[in-house]
Amino acid sequence: MNTLTSLEPAALREAFGHVPSGVVAVCAEVNGERIGMAASTFVPVSLDPPLVAFCVQNTSTTWPRLAAVEHLGISVLGEAHDVAARTLAARTGDRFAGLHTETNVHGALFIGGATVWLDTTVTDQVPAGDHAIVVLRITEAHVQSEVAPIVFHRSEFRRLAPGV
Repeated sequence: MNTLTSLEPAALREAFGHVPSGVVAVCAEVNGERIGMAASTFVPVSLDPPLVAFCVQNTSTTWPRLAAVEHLGISVLGEAHDVAARTLAARTGDRFAGLHTETNVHGALFIGGATVWLDTTVTDQVPAGDHAIVVLRITEAHVQSEVAPIVFHRSEFRRLAPGV
């Protein structure tokens, strides 16, 4: 077993990479413009009230635009979304290239083919080092049980093995 000998960012990034996580798209449509980003630090928080959370870097230029809207669409990306996840995480270009999206009446934007869609509102933002923890209240949920989620592990997108 290798031992972590440093708390330097590169060593911590490697250590954190060993923790598999789902990938979500956090999106909204504002004045006809689709705005979105990918996050791999998503977690269910509470059933009552219904809460979820994700982490966002303090240096994000997309998050301040999304934080200003009333409703955000959270799409838990499916196993066919490996390219979409990278596109949504890109700093430049059309983050929605090649993606089918749907926007609800509240402006929450969702990615087609996702395993779960959550219409959410921001309830809290907690400073946490070089990130913020964003807590969201779920106002509506849609599940596509037949779609398996994509998993981010050790800097790669992976699929879950069936029947395991």
